[in-house]
Amino acid sequence: MKPRFQFDPAAAVAHLRATDAGLAALIDRIGPFALELTAADSLFEALLRSLVYQQLHARAAATIHARVLAELARHGGTTPQALARVSDPALRAAGLSRNKLMAARDLAAKCLAGTVPSLRTAAKLGDDELVARLTEVRGIGPWTVHMLLIFHLGRPDVMPTGDFAIRLAFKNLYRKRRDPTPEAILKLTRPWQPYRSVASWYLWRSLDSG
Repeated sequence: MKPRFQFDPAAAVAHLRATDAGLAALIDRIGPFALELTAADSLFEALLRSLVYQQLHARAAATIHARVLAELARHGGTTPQALARVSDPALRAAGLSRNKLMAARDLAAKCLAGTVPSLRTAAKLGDDELVARLTEVRGIGPWTVHMLLIFHLGRPDVMPTGDFAIRLAFKNLYRKRRDPTPEAILKLTRPWQPYRSVASWYLWRSLDSG
């Protein structure tokens, strides 16, 4: 099933235009909000992909990810139960480093234990609770969860202050001489609530468009 936003994108853009003249000008320059959510059958699937892709170039990560999924398919599919049945040597042969192997094992264990919820349960949880629960997994930090919330779950009000590109775009937008602190970004973006995910997309796009 194609994932859906948990908000009205048109209403979000209208709100951002009305609350910040600089952001309104940026929206005019970038054009329509065109974020497409990434489908995933489970949080296990989405987070496993995030773990594999960490600190790797996209092409190399895609190759390793495909090999890992092929191993899982031989043991029942992209599930924590299947990963538990795959041997360490097989996952290492697929390209997982020792640290990523340990992280994947921990992810599977915490999915089976219920720390990582199902998508249905996750839909009932707030952003902060999801951050708290998912960062219990080895190798999963706040930035990874913020990306999950924006690009997989379609949450409306995520402000990923730990993202370097967001800080750079924010610095450019407000013509700051120094890099803004996370606290400064959160303070200055309060008027953007409850649509800071949409604003974040425009900030990312501002760097792509020059």
